[in-house]
Amino acid sequence: MNKSDRRNPFDLTGSRALITGSSKGIGFALAKGLAEAGAAIVLNGRDQDKLERAAGELRNEGFTIATSIFDATERDAVVSSIGKIESEIGIIDILVNNAGIQYRAPLEDFPADAWERLINTNLSSVFHVSQAVAKYMIPRMTGKIINICSVQSQVGRSTIAPYAATKGGVAMLTKGMCVDWAKYGIQINGIAPGYFTTEMNRPLVENKEFSDWLCKRTPAGRWGNVDELCGTAVFLASKASTFVNGQIIYVDGGLTSSV
Repeated sequence: MNKSDRRNPFDLTGSRALITGSSKGIGFALAKGLAEAGAAIVLNGRDQDKLERAAGELRNEGFTIATSIFDATERDAVVSSIGKIESEIGIIDILVNNAGIQYRAPLEDFPADAWERLINTNLSSVFHVSQAVAKYMIPRMTGKIINICSVQSQVGRSTIAPYAATKGGVAMLTKGMCVDWAKYGIQINGIAPGYFTTEMNRPLVENKEFSDWLCKRTPAGRWGNVDELCGTAVFLASKASTFVNGQIIYVDGGLTSSV
């Protein structure tokens, strides 16, 4: 670690981060947080209009923003797009696997096609994108991969068993990546958000009974705000965490620490 790193080991200036599913919600918040720490950002999504609106908003704040449109569940598209980013935009120093969806239904009635979509979007995409990016990180002997897990990586809840299964899978894949890739100088860790006010959680936020229960259940007594995830992301993306590997950090207001 050189002298400048010791002065501010959290500075991401000179690095580039790709965040999947980053046109809105947690992904967009993390993109902005990493940009504020100095990183150049590559936003990813499937909808070009939404992606360009998000990119424009961040560019207006003076950040260095590029975009890459691809479906993180489509392996060929992933491999091609990662290669294009590396050759035309610049090397990927930091990968944040954020793309994810939710579907709620009683387990006994859960549609098989919804199960497949959850598996592909929440879990398989992490494998495909991480493997494609790691093939460039490994020869460089450096890199950061941050996988977005969930409190459901550890605990269950009614009507979302398949979602919990995918997020449990992401947590274990994170540990597996560490075991295989730490020797190449890559740190792979997970952030497990609790309940945050996002578009995906809007039905729960607007459900007074659930919100009242959640606030009583969470030691912090409230929903999380998405920008409260950024400090953990910056830490895991920075030189401050070079010996942190295979860990899942729960950012949940104490939810998983309380019974």
